[in-house]
Amino acid sequence: MLNGRRVLLAVTGGVAAYKSAYLARRLVEANAEVRVALTEAALEFIGPQTFAAITGSQPYTSLFAEDRSVSPHTDLARWADVIVIAPATAATIGKIASGIASDLVSATLLVAQCPVLVAPAMHTEMWEHPATVRNIATLTKDGYRFVGPSTGPLAGGDVGVGRVAEPEEIVEELEALLTPASDAPRVLITAGGTREPIDPVRYVGNRSSGKMGHAIAREAAGRSLRVTLVTSSDLPVPGGVKVVAVETAQQMADTVSGIETEIAIMTAAVADFRPTEANDAKISRSDGVGAIDLEPTPDVLASVVARADHPYVVGFAAETGGVERAVDKARMKKVDLLVYNDVTEPGSGFGSDTNRVVIIDSEGETDAWPMMTKDEVAAGLIDLIMSQWRPGE
Repeated sequence: MLNGRRVLLAVTGGVAAYKSAYLARRLVEANAEVRVALTEAALEFIGPQTFAAITGSQPYTSLFAEDRSVSPHTDLARWADVIVIAPATAATIGKIASGIASDLVSATLLVAQCPVLVAPAMHTEMWEHPATVRNIATLTKDGYRFVGPSTGPLAGGDVGVGRVAEPEEIVEELEALLTPASDAPRVLITAGGTREPIDPVRYVGNRSSGKMGHAIAREAAGRSLRVTLVTSSDLPVPGGVKVVAVETAQQMADTVSGIETEIAIMTAAVADFRPTEANDAKISRSDGVGAIDLEPTPDVLASVVARADHPYVVGFAAETGGVERAVDKARMKKVDLLVYNDVTEPGSGFGSDTNRVVIIDSEGETDAWPMMTKDEVAAGLIDLIMSQWRPGE
């Protein structure tokens, strides 16, 4: 389950920080994409270049001194599929339990919407102190997961409870944390533009990159939903996602028809028409330009809306011009939500990393969102869907 996942390793200031280097190695070996954030206290125990060499990415060490970003804590929180704090000191646990954002790690945790795994490390007296007990209870109630501590040798020759969990145990717990529960909702996502062949070389298609659909798949998987992505795009596959590659509208329709789901998010730009016949051999330029007869392709979105089990359906409308046509489409298609964007607007077209969308409900009411990254749009959309979706309805 760590293959392709974005893991933020937060290292705080304890002697056990040396074990975090081995943990980073184990995460990389599991094919996770790893970034590291270190508190200033952590730098007293281990250097950033150790993690840079292991992960291939320069660690983040400060809220203010990073050349890469003016807001490293928000960037890291939005990037991560999961965060693991190892080791987590009593001080850091107290900060995040109290909502104090006084350093890079605590500020990142205050922004994060993804799952968080905490691996405490401290002396026994600190672990058993009433303040730490209260803080652990608070974070557990807030949805944080804990691994360890175990009993064994501690700093200064002491022995007792408070020893950080071993890297192998932390990796196992991360995999369990990211494994969707058997009763988690199933989410079907379509992405990319279909290609309808004219001959073995040419096709009728569109400019959809699939970036929006892949971003939504990554966000949904990061929330431990059971995600199947049906895509014509060759973008990297998000971790934790089952992927089915297709090319034509008919292939997408046939694939989608065989996938059971509770939620369907149909971002794919399915070609509306296809050639009635595709030549078996490449059409020669010297033969001149012939007519290409077209016929309608299957309406994949309509087929999902018409299902007897009535999944929650989100459609997408990439249009040019005003939102009125999309409002009519939302009513006609009878979707639960329709996401509209004007592909002629700079920053909102095919292939861009940003999007400005308007959310349209089944009654035609609209909610215009500001220009955001596609990852941010994905997060907001999953928030909205999960607030409205009701099992069995």
